[in-house]
Amino acid sequence: MPIDLSVALGAELPEVSFAWSASDVALYHLAVGAAADPLDSAGLAYVDDADPKVLPTFTTVAESFHAVEAPKVSFPGIEIDLAKVVHGSQQITPHRPIPASGKATVRTTIAEIQDKGSAAVIVQEKVATGEDGLPLWTARSSIFAKGEGGFGGERGSSTRVTYPDRTPDHRISVPTLPNQALLYRLCGDRNPLHSSPEFAAKAGFDRPILHGLCTYGTVCRAVVDAVLGGDVTAVADFSATFAGVVFPGETLTVAIWDEGDRLLTTATVADRQDAPALGNVVLVRG
Repeated sequence: MPIDLSVALGAELPEVSFAWSASDVALYHLAVGAAADPLDSAGLAYVDDADPKVLPTFTTVAESFHAVEAPKVSFPGIEIDLAKVVHGSQQITPHRPIPASGKATVRTTIAEIQDKGSAAVIVQEKVATGEDGLPLWTARSSIFAKGEGGFGGERGSSTRVTYPDRTPDHRISVPTLPNQALLYRLCGDRNPLHSSPEFAAKAGFDRPILHGLCTYGTVCRAVVDAVLGGDVTAVADFSATFAGVVFPGETLTVAIWDEGDRLLTTATVADRQDAPALGNVVLVRG
C-alpha cells in the first residue's frame, strides 16, 4: 500500500504503558557487551542484581522488551513489508537518570516522512513519562523503507557531523560475540533478519546480521566506559546514523574525538577493512 501522507504525517499512535526490572536491564547490558571481565567492578555494576546502573540506550528496548513476535511496520497511512526496512538513525535524550526498575508510558508521533524517490524515510518521536507524570526520555528514530518513495512528499535534509582533521583522542577495539544477535533478540527485537538465515537471504544477506540498535548500544557503552569512567548519568544525548552492516562475531573499531561537551565518534568493522558501521555519532556530555 502506498504511503498516504495526509493520514500518516503527524499521526499519533496509541500510547503504550510498560514496566521493566533490574533483570531486564542486566540482560540488555550483557547483550551490548557489558561485564565481559568478571573482575572489573565498573563493568559488574551493569549487572547488579538489585540496582544496576542503566545505559540510556536501554530506553530503545524498554517499551518492547517482552515482545515475542517480529515487529510490524503498520502505522496510520503506512503499511510496509518488514523485509524492505532498515534502521536509519537513532537519538536518545534522557531527561533524568533511568531507574533500574520502573514503569513508563510512551506517546509516539510520526514526526516526519521524507520522499527519497526510490525509498521513504519515516521519522518517529517517542516521549516517555514516568509514574510521576514527568518526562523520562525522548527518542527520535528513522527507518529507511526501500521501494516506498514516490508518494509526493518532501525530500527532507540530512545532518552530517564534521569530524576534526586530527588523530582521534581514543581508539577502542570492541569485539562482538558470534551469538550476539541471538542474545540481543531476547531484549524484544524478534526481527528474523537477525536470527533466520532464510529471512536474511531474502533481504540480500548471506547470513543474519547484528541488530543496528545492538551496535548502537555497544558503541555507547564502549564510549561511556573508555571516556566517561563508566558514568552512565553523564550522557545527556546520544545519536548516530546506521552506516553499514555488522555480522555477529566481528570486531568494531571505535574512534573518538573529544571536543569538550561533545564526543564525536565513528564505528567501523575491523574485519572488513574498516567498513562503516555507525556514522555521525555524537555523545553529548551532561
